[in-house]
Amino acid sequence: MGLYAPGGAFKAIEAVPPSEWMPGRGVRRSSAGAVRLRDVARTRLYRDGSLVEEDFPVRDISRYLEDPSTTVWLDLYRPDRAEFTAVGEELGLHELALEDALHEGQRAKLDSYRTHHFLSVYAVAVDPDGAALTMSELAVILTPQALITVRKDAAFALDELVARWDRTLALAAHGVAFLLHGLLDHVVDGHFAAVQRLDERIEELDALLFAEGGRQIQTVQRQSYVLRKSLVRLRRVVLPMREVVNALMRPDLDVVDGPLLPYYRDVYDHVLRAGEWTESLRDLVASVMEANLSVQANRMNLIMKKVTSWAAIIAVPTAITGFYGQNLPYPGFAHQSGFIVSSAVIVVASLTLYFAFKHWDWL
Repeated sequence: MGLYAPGGAFKAIEAVPPSEWMPGRGVRRSSAGAVRLRDVARTRLYRDGSLVEEDFPVRDISRYLEDPSTTVWLDLYRPDRAEFTAVGEELGLHELALEDALHEGQRAKLDSYRTHHFLSVYAVAVDPDGAALTMSELAVILTPQALITVRKDAAFALDELVARWDRTLALAAHGVAFLLHGLLDHVVDGHFAAVQRLDERIEELDALLFAEGGRQIQTVQRQSYVLRKSLVRLRRVVLPMREVVNALMRPDLDVVDGPLLPYYRDVYDHVLRAGEWTESLRDLVASVMEANLSVQANRMNLIMKKVTSWAAIIAVPTAITGFYGQNLPYPGFAHQSGFIVSSAVIVVASLTLYFAFKHWDWL
């Protein structure tokens, strides 16, 4: 394996004493005087389809890769640029792949180079108490014998990924394709769970849509906006995954062998379902927002009808008392009968308007 020179850059990762390393930002000294390897990097070694070692020193990777029957997983959390560049030079990685792995905000994509492939994917999660979406970016580099993951933040559920690999050790003989399948399956399942959670939140909004009260109205308006924003962000990471997974199954890339192809097709099916579900939820949220506006408009019209009806009823006694308050003689002027007639007209006219508006559902 000409790409892997023994020692070299992998030793550089551990040039700083383990007790003084802080992932991504420099050094620290722990109170115990030492820090676990997984605080810096996590490693795993598979040989002939079996897990033989994990959390071994990073400097041993070059020696292990000399054996063509081995597969190595290396995970780095916000690695130092100089050290990661040195690792890339030792593995023969393209400078653009190294640049994309270090920079945040990459689009979910697959880039192919002569000796390796670069993937950028996003793991997502929905706030259990709301609808806000959180995303964790992950850069993945594939070589014939190694899977290198570069985490941009600590939110990625790495332990769940490792547990998924341990549950499917029967596929470990397929090397890097096995590790990549577990990673993609884990990420896509997270997409699917996020879409399902957002769907449940939309159903909860449906129950509040026609509820009375200012607090419920504000809740619907606020949650509708948050849901729409989360779905837009989710769509940006879910839709490109169709291209990524579909491209990985291409025979010319030589990433997925025949026995694993059905497993990748299953992941691709989940990607399609998550994408279609996301699109339908975006339309549903738009319908909820439009329905909310229509409900508010109808309520405003109802309030205006009630106000107008009461104004019409109040206008009757105002008009009659104004008429009888004039300084000119009129029937019943200066007589008790005039007061009785005016009062009777006010009562009859007001009751007539009241029952008429009630019949028309204006009150």
